[in-house]
Amino acid sequence: MFTLLASDGHARRGRLTLAHGVVETPIFMPVGTVGSVKTLVPQELHTAKAQIILGNTYHLFLRPGLEVLSAAGGLHQFIAWDKPILTDSGGFQIFSLGKLNKLSEEGASFASHLDGTKFMLTPEKAVQIQEILGSDIHMVLDECTPWPADEKTARTSMERSMRWAARCRQSKTRPELAQFGIVQGGEYPHLRRASVAALREIGFDGYAIGGLSVGEPKNIMGEVIEVCGEVLPRDQPRYLMGVGTPLDLIEGVAKGIDMFDCVMPTRNGRNGTAFTSQGKITIKNAQFKLDQDPLDPLCPCYTCTTHSRSYLRHLWHANELVVQRLLSLHNVTFYLSHMQAIRDAIGAGTFARLLKEQRALWEPGKGKLQA
Repeated sequence: MFTLLASDGHARRGRLTLAHGVVETPIFMPVGTVGSVKTLVPQELHTAKAQIILGNTYHLFLRPGLEVLSAAGGLHQFIAWDKPILTDSGGFQIFSLGKLNKLSEEGASFASHLDGTKFMLTPEKAVQIQEILGSDIHMVLDECTPWPADEKTARTSMERSMRWAARCRQSKTRPELAQFGIVQGGEYPHLRRASVAALREIGFDGYAIGGLSVGEPKNIMGEVIEVCGEVLPRDQPRYLMGVGTPLDLIEGVAKGIDMFDCVMPTRNGRNGTAFTSQGKITIKNAQFKLDQDPLDPLCPCYTCTTHSRSYLRHLWHANELVVQRLLSLHNVTFYLSHMQAIRDAIGAGTFARLLKEQRALWEPGKGKLQA
């Protein structure tokens, strides 16, 4: 399923073969939580060269529900997307509900954020839902450890997640679909190593690093990734969940990560912010009022080849919804082009130089246009 093609330091260039196609890694996966990457349609995702997108079990289970998805023949057919899809199990979303959820050995009971209806999501149910969705990669149900958490809390949470992971693996019935385990253990290296050992003993098609991007400092995230990278199998894909900025992505690749997802490109686009080869742009700013240059002169997307910064600023101040789509399209294209540049650099043996350039661009105050 995963072929390692090249490496440059710890950075890896690979190829992931899935039921609905081949994914070149390192890769960024645009987030389509409820079956839609916000403001964008599949044709635009194809043009942006998206190889795989992400959906969410929790949200799709609640709406439109399994009856609708089954009648459509699965998520691919329902949303008219013919490339791979990864679905999260919903563990993080249930964790985010706070007082609306309750965890037990059986699973996670929760009240729907839509209408308060009560449900129980077990490891077995999470697998069943994702097999109905037809997810090329589906994630095990896990307990997302909060930050900060003391060692005892992190250990209890991690050990429960490992028991749930074993139940998920035992429940899997569709061999053509890949299943990833999720490493937990908070900020504690010995717990992270124990989690990896438990998951490897069970045996999965790939491994995700979970429980990060939940408020911890960047240095702790980096340390956890390095610890996990030391013990994760080299011949299988590694997925860092919920991360992050363009700098986070290349820093993750430098530590051996192959796959990323984050809502940041589309969320920032809807909030008037663009990521560019010159840094970050807040389009509402007065400096762009008369600026006839494209958003990013190096970007091939429709937004950048058609419209000026001045026009995009006008749309923003006129509250025209199309500007959210135009900025989101650019940001997704930028992220995917960023990953292509990383793959090319690994293949050419120039990754260290690219990493240095990206650090200079994205560290606070370094971008030419950052405001």
